[in-house]
Amino acid sequence: MTLLPVKRRERDRSELAGFRSGMDDLFNSFFNGWDTPFLARGRWPAMDIAENENAFIVKAEVPGCKAEEIDISVNGNTLTISGEKRHEGEKKENGYYHVERSYGSFRRDLNLATDINADKIEAVCENGVLTLTLPKSEKAKPVKVKVKGV
Repeated sequence: MTLLPVKRRERDRSELAGFRSGMDDLFNSFFNGWDTPFLARGRWPAMDIAENENAFIVKAEVPGCKAEEIDISVNGNTLTISGEKRHEGEKKENGYYHVERSYGSFRRDLNLATDINADKIEAVCENGVLTLTLPKSEKAKPVKVKVKGV
């Protein structure tokens, strides 16, 4: 076994640290600007889903979207919410430019556990929150069976 002089080991560590720093810079430059609200929060629109005996209640955040810009469809057990959040315009003032709000098309598919009655779906968009009431089909509702004593 050959022992390396102390100075050579320090130089090797320094080269490795430089390589790592270079790789960090490369990845940081590649992903720079990707921390938009869409990616930072995960999937958009963000949803809350609740279920009771008769229906599913879905609440989705759609700030800045008008009701006519949102499309809702049901195909089998899949609910699809899609639309587009439009950009109002850009402002360039005082030599700086900065945009944090996200714009563009969105789509979210949700697989429901049971069949729903598509004819009776209710959708309301108020204050940036889309609320869907998805009534369960009659065959999907739980049935209570009385037990008779002998």
